[in-house]
Amino acid sequence: MNKQPSSRARRKVAPAALSAAFVAAPRSLAARAYLEIRDRILKGDLPVGVALARRKLAAALGISVPPVSEALQRLEREGLVESKPRVGTRVRVPTRRDIEDRSLVREALETQAARLFAERASPAEKGELRRMGRRVDRLYAAWEKNPGNRDGLFSANTCHMRLHLHIAERARCPALRDAIEREQVLVFNWLHDTAVQRRSLASNYHIRLTDALACCAPARAEAAMREHIRRGLQQVLSRLACMGGAVNGWRHKKRPEQPKA
Repeated sequence: MNKQPSSRARRKVAPAALSAAFVAAPRSLAARAYLEIRDRILKGDLPVGVALARRKLAAALGISVPPVSEALQRLEREGLVESKPRVGTRVRVPTRRDIEDRSLVREALETQAARLFAERASPAEKGELRRMGRRVDRLYAAWEKNPGNRDGLFSANTCHMRLHLHIAERARCPALRDAIEREQVLVFNWLHDTAVQRRSLASNYHIRLTDALACCAPARAEAAMREHIRRGLQQVLSRLACMGGAVNGWRHKKRPEQPKA
């Protein structure tokens, strides 16, 4: 009779199997399509309101249509694209409500993370945050000298996202960290920088924030994060109002011409 593997043996095998599954997941065609399309949107290569035809995207990526459809569904759940039945899919056109709602949720989550970071982060972790703040400011300053460099803006936004996740992780509250990650700082940056073309940050903008969080005063850290989240919101909303109906992207079907009487 074959012996059943012990529970200890099963526990030894499980992590390796899970690790292999985790590594393999991003290689799926749907995951690859998701990352490719997402990055093109976040960089501005696929601008706000542009129509997203599944067959064209599939041909550009060298894959079939079903993985692209799955990727677009995920992007719609994350707020980067929108679709209408029998009309099509396009890069989402952000509304005033989109930006105000995301700002409100992000402020609630990240001000709490800032308080906890000030209380719980180690001196080494606070020093690392200060270094990250200086790097983010350098990247944004470099991009502002060449605002046509979409890759430069994407790099700055990615580094900015890592800074905020560093704060969330060192707050040592996993549920809060997960909620902040779900809000996706990258998507928030897209709404502000790429979609509505926000411009200009102070040269020491993130240095001031990280210096405040590196102190041991939770109230000061919370206030600094609140100011960071709110800064420029009215500027962004004003820019969004100027966009008006300038973008469409919906692929409306042509109606057949009516015969002349």
